[in-house]
Amino acid sequence: MKVADVMSTTLDWVATDTKIREVSRLIFGRGINGVPVCRGRKVIGFISEKDILSKFYPSMREYTEDPFREGNFEEMEEKVDQIFALTAEKIMSRNPTTVTPDTPLLKAQSLMFIHKVGRLPVVDKSGNLIGMITKGDIFRASVGDRLPLTDEEEYHDWQAKHYDIITDWKQRLQNEIPDLSALFRKHKVKDVIDIGFGTGEHDIALAKEGFNVLGIESSQLMAREAKKKADKLPQDVKKRLNFIFGDYSKILSQEEKKYRAAIFMGNAFLHLVPQYKKVLDAISNSLLSHGSVIVLQITNLERIFKVKNRVFDVTFGRSKHGVPSEHAFFRFYDPKDKNGYLTLNTAIFDHDERRWKFRTMNSAPIVNLNKNSVRNLLKKKGFGKISFYGGKFLGRLFREPFKPSESDWLNVIAVR
Repeated sequence: MKVADVMSTTLDWVATDTKIREVSRLIFGRGINGVPVCRGRKVIGFISEKDILSKFYPSMREYTEDPFREGNFEEMEEKVDQIFALTAEKIMSRNPTTVTPDTPLLKAQSLMFIHKVGRLPVVDKSGNLIGMITKGDIFRASVGDRLPLTDEEEYHDWQAKHYDIITDWKQRLQNEIPDLSALFRKHKVKDVIDIGFGTGEHDIALAKEGFNVLGIESSQLMAREAKKKADKLPQDVKKRLNFIFGDYSKILSQEEKKYRAAIFMGNAFLHLVPQYKKVLDAISNSLLSHGSVIVLQITNLERIFKVKNRVFDVTFGRSKHGVPSEHAFFRFYDPKDKNGYLTLNTAIFDHDERRWKFRTMNSAPIVNLNKNSVRNLLKKKGFGKISFYGGKFLGRLFREPFKPSESDWLNVIAVR
């Protein structure tokens, strides 16, 4: 594999006369550790964070005269404006290491290791800048792109520490639990199965309403968070909850009791790649053959792609630990892959009370279902009465008709 196969052609570079203030803004704003310095497009140097910070340090002569730095460090900090006024040419490292598009990828990796740098300019035969390659590019090409997308369990393990920050549970439960409770009382439901219970908020709320809930969760970290909450509940509520971590189909196959209701809240059903049909079979077998109810809360994917330009949501949450002070969560979908699944991507940004910084990102495959495909799946399991409702995020479940271009959720009630 060659450098040309993985290099980035979206370029950041500065001219020789660019002020260090602007260079610093570019490095910090882009989250990179340095940029090439060009005359025209010819690479003549490289300027890094280290090059800029070195200007704050004492010269060798100053260090020899005062090795323990008894001098005033505040004076060093006051040099900021002086340093910002310098040009890139005054600070840059000259004769930078470069590679060409034909350089073998692992040779580029070796050059980075030898010269202790994280990125290299890619130049043509005339030395003109045409690309950049980083350690991250090489890692993704060598390892990352060969890894499968995170499965349902791993994705929710990753999300567990942030899930309660993303969600306004007070408002959500205030609107959703009354609708679930009314539905269950109408159908004389006492015992409920919850598939993918997350951090347990729906199940705890239903237990407080008097329902017995079996919650099954494939994410160990999600289940752990839910159990911590359950341990703090009054005994009369706690006894109605049974949180189990493990494989959905396997646990359901071992359950002898027949239930009257099952719920898949918060898009849990669409995360069951590739086993959604298998889990639906297991749920169907665990429910009473007559009078049972399934509730599905599914993202309205038609609205996501046709109206919202693939964006699911953008939410903000305060940190539990003080630093960083705030988090932003950006969730969006990619179109169908070769297997017919969609991809849900979640990016997290942190705010340090001055600026936002990208922290991490993860992706998971999602089952691509709409109103008609959901109806067909449920009919095959004997659910003859199927009702569809629309809902807004954090809103009521069963009060509005489903509108493909307006509803955030496709909420389904299926009765057998």
